[in-house]
Amino acid sequence: MDRIVGSKYKLGRKIGSGSFGEIYLATHVDTYEIVAVKIENSKTNHPQLLYEAKLYNALQGGTGIANIKWCGIDGEENVLVIDLLGPSLEDLFVYCGRRFSLKTVLMLADQMITRIEFLHSKGYLHRDIKPDNFLMGLGRKANQVYIIDFGLAKRYRDSTTNRHIPYRENKNLTGTARYASCNTHLGMSKAEGMIWSPLDMFSCIF
Repeated sequence: MDRIVGSKYKLGRKIGSGSFGEIYLATHVDTYEIVAVKIENSKTNHPQLLYEAKLYNALQGGTGIANIKWCGIDGEENVLVIDLLGPSLEDLFVYCGRRFSLKTVLMLADQMITRIEFLHSKGYLHRDIKPDNFLMGLGRKANQVYIIDFGLAKRYRDSTTNRHIPYRENKNLTGTARYASCNTHLGMSKAEGMIWSPLDMFSCIF
């Protein structure tokens, strides 16, 4: 029997997985819109999906931010339904023989920096910047870069004072080691040091 989540999305095939759980294609039972559904066991040691949904809600309306369709608890699982997007930059990089033209690099970098700047303008650091977390759109938005996966994102400004969160050292590495900033590898947790981590990342990708 087909599984329905959120009372209106029929799950299809699995299209991805990670430490958080799994991602499925799904179809709206009335409109037949195809979406992506992230599912996480609600009893996992470090649940992220409902927190990620809060980030998506805070970022709604931004260019390159997927629309959130539904979020909630279904049985023993946390569920997040968002727009279906296209391939990741990692997928495209591999498809192109791990070589992009200079024009492609510049066009992608411009959009990637803009997405990160938007996230920072809302008071958050992504903390897991890597090619897998930038996806292309579909259809009329096939040339638009989207930023995804906000499960590790964190405020870098105090929401009350708008001041930078105090400097801390000896922090465990957060994110993906290959793409983490130098300061993150050194165990530093300070927004002024972390906020420029995308610049460290570009040389790794391209």
